[in-house]
Amino acid sequence: MAFRIIFLEEFGKAFVPKKTAPHLRKYLLKAGFNEVPYRFFGLLFYASAVITTLIFIVFVYPYLRRFSLLEVYVYSFLGWFLVQLFFATLFILLVYFYLDLKIYFRTKKMEEQLPDFLQVLSANLKAGMTFERALWAAIKPRFNVLGSEMAKASKKVMTGYDIGKALTELSDKYDSLMLRRTVDLIISEAESGGNVAELIDRLVDNLKQTKALKDELSASAIAYVIFISVIVVVISPLLFALSFHLLVLILNFIGNLSVAAQRGAALPFVFSKINVNQDDFRAFSIVAILTISFFSSLIVAIVEKGSMKSGLKYIPIYIFGSMMFYFIFMKALGAMFGGIL
Repeated sequence: MAFRIIFLEEFGKAFVPKKTAPHLRKYLLKAGFNEVPYRFFGLLFYASAVITTLIFIVFVYPYLRRFSLLEVYVYSFLGWFLVQLFFATLFILLVYFYLDLKIYFRTKKMEEQLPDFLQVLSANLKAGMTFERALWAAIKPRFNVLGSEMAKASKKVMTGYDIGKALTELSDKYDSLMLRRTVDLIISEAESGGNVAELIDRLVDNLKQTKALKDELSASAIAYVIFISVIVVVISPLLFALSFHLLVLILNFIGNLSVAAQRGAALPFVFSKINVNQDDFRAFSIVAILTISFFSSLIVAIVEKGSMKSGLKYIPIYIFGSMMFYFIFMKALGAMFGGIL
């Protein structure tokens, strides 16, 4: 078992360039990971190798048997390399996507906790504590994300690190304009010998007013959210289902006229072959609904929250809701048009 773990870790280290390792570690620290998961990277490599092997044996190799031995070697190498490269790139993108979202939600959580943390820090300063002591005493269990980051900064300060530099490094780790401006104001006030507690109180008031304005803007945009949701979840599936049944109705009507023309009925026009396939239109409808639902969820997130990443929770709701209504409308309209068809 120990051999397997070491083997996985060594494989993971082998596929992470040494120049990239420090940057990767900093990026993982933003997501809350203290160590680089080399064993996980090695496991991903083995997973991609197994998937590549299965795909190569089942789908690729049967087509290579018609070539000569040398061509089989060359095409096998190229096919294996391309498939392995595809899955390795896919896994890297998925991991990056997960880490990016984790950093985003950690940053938002920190911004939500920042006013309450500053209130506690201001109370400690008013009680006569030094700034370093007040910062350490303000770390409470309820400030899980922000508290852990402030604890790291406080430990640096206790070991002789400059407090301004420690807080600046903390604010630079995250893409948060609110956190960066707050830290810059606190550092400048502390270095100038001003009343830091009074400044923090004003900052808390401004942060709360900003949050109230954001909530008000989000509430004013609810009408647009409802409109988009109804269009995507209900109206769009209804129109696609209705179009499908109208297509079936027209095809059957034209088919009956063609049969009548072949039996000798005199018609003033001639029918050509119909190239529209019902199954193709059904597949197109499903793909179109899924695409509309996905991008609409992102648009709703931008309108409501101002960020595309916050719309991930809407994606399954829109997709499953629109597909559910699509199949319901297909059944209902099928029963409605059944007598006509």
